[in-house]
Amino acid sequence: MAAGNNYYLITSLATLESLTSAPPLSNSALLEQISDQPGAEDLVKTLLLSDDLMQRQALLAGEIEHADPSVLTIEQVSDEEPLPEYLAGPLENAPRRIAGDSLWAAYFRHAMTVAETRNCEFLGDWIGFEVAMRNALAEARAKTLGLDPNEYLVEPDLGAPVNFSSTIGEWSAAPDPLSGLKVLDRARWDWLVRNDRAYSFEDDEIAAYAAKLMLLHRWHRLAQAAEKRQD
Repeated sequence: MAAGNNYYLITSLATLESLTSAPPLSNSALLEQISDQPGAEDLVKTLLLSDDLMQRQALLAGEIEHADPSVLTIEQVSDEEPLPEYLAGPLENAPRRIAGDSLWAAYFRHAMTVAETRNCEFLGDWIGFEVAMRNALAEARAKTLGLDPNEYLVEPDLGAPVNFSSTIGEWSAAPDPLSGLKVLDRARWDWLVRNDRAYSFEDDEIAAYAAKLMLLHRWHRLAQAAEKRQD
């Protein structure tokens, strides 16, 4: 784990309650709060970047009207300016059948580099979990459509040996896409609760806090989208 005594910083952060609770601060506000901790800031930016990329994906697909990025600029999220070079550079496996997969492959490689450079066990484990879940979903979709799943996997060498059969079953049975996304985010939350490095007061604990906070914001966006559909 990354070294450092962050007792005062961590105890000053707002409490994150259940997954359905309102986020107590914005992702950007968290970055401001830890701006004098370079090691922790690198980790938090890396995690929050994944949320920016998800918002970018949704915005470009017309699924949302507005984005609230914390690491990227509005122009980058809206595809009016290029992404950082470490996300836009050529990849060994490009082009892929799904263009967005190349971007996510670049992101996970970048994130793993940060995890190794900062010696952050939590970030490395989170990447393993996220890659494994993403690829489990890709395999399930490919199987349903009679396609070769190997053509849709993203950086499988980074994935952790996690069994997602129960989560995939619940996701498949969801009545609509939004409900399916909530199934996945509940699984993510449960994993974070089990792996949040609570009371270690290391940079890993701050990284875990950031991962929980961005998940609260994503759940809040899903809840708002569900309410709009009902209106």
